Amino acid sequence: MHHHLILRVITKMLVGTIILFAFYVQFHGDFSPGGGFQAGVIMAVAFILYGIVFGLNKAEEVFPPWLVHKLAALGVLVYAGTGVASLLLGYNFLDYNAFNPGHPSHGQHWGIFAVELGVGITVTGVMVAIYYAFAGRPPPIKDEDW
Repeated sequence: MHHHLILRVITKMLVGTIILFAFYVQFHGDFSPGGGFQAGVIMAVAFILYGIVFGLNKAEEVFPPWLVHKLAALGVLVYAGTGVASLLLGYNFLDYNAFNPGHPSHGQHWGIFAVELGVGITVTGVMVAIYYAFAGRPPPIKDEDW
């Protein structure tokens, strides 16, 4: 039960910090290096680290596979929905000027924000889903067969 106690304590301390840094990268990606893809990978790393240290079952309790799959789809929906919204407002697909025609730079900001949010959500879901798929596979040989 207390196997790798230090690793478990440090992981619990790091996961929250990693998630906070992912949010920083997500929401400051248009002002500094970063954005949706980088934030999505960083966010996924927090859950993958948790799964590596505490086991796949514990990770799936914290971030259930059904939620992972829904988030991957939701991110694509946010991304595509941003483009559809600009179409419905009479502009081209993903023309961010549609979101604030009186002040196009504000429209650009909100459009990029929405698209990057969709990318971040999708990347988080897909990366964690890939981890779950690989970590959940049965091993090809048993430990005793070595």
